[in-house]
Amino acid sequence: MRLFAALPVPPEQAERLVPLQKGLAGASWRPVENFHITLRFFGDVDRPMALDLDEELAQIDMSPFLLSLSGAGWFGRREPYSVWAGVAENPDLIRLAKACERAARRIGLPPEKRSYRPHVTLAYCHGTPLEAARAWSERCQALQTQALWADRFHLYSSHTGKGPSRYVAEAEYPLA
Repeated sequence: MRLFAALPVPPEQAERLVPLQKGLAGASWRPVENFHITLRFFGDVDRPMALDLDEELAQIDMSPFLLSLSGAGWFGRREPYSVWAGVAENPDLIRLAKACERAARRIGLPPEKRSYRPHVTLAYCHGTPLEAARAWSERCQALQTQALWADRFHLYSSHTGKGPSRYVAEAEYPLA
């Protein structure tokens, strides 16, 4: 199973991101039901390890917190491969992501090599010129959403095939 832990983006907040999904050549815009803030990507995990991961994630003890979406950007220095809505700096979100990282390490997964940069992927890019991604990002920099309440996170499985990936919430972990 291809797994990741993430905070869901509530539908009312997700709909506010839809107007950003235009004006970028080569963008494959993601459906709103796929909007989430990844905490930790685990990759392909066998069933016994997935069960261990579920147990570890269920042990995370944190209070709910508020966060907001702010700004926009892209990944890919020379050739953009995705564009995203940013997440305003939030120490609680960083603590939750680190807790997910520790859970992954406890079950034997290798450490995440990339720096954590919370975001909501809005599109994957195919042949998008760097200057086009830069211009799109500049147009979207004013993004600032109302605070959203993070009171749970999920363990998702990712299923690829024809069309956009499909994400299934395999487990839910309330923050209390």
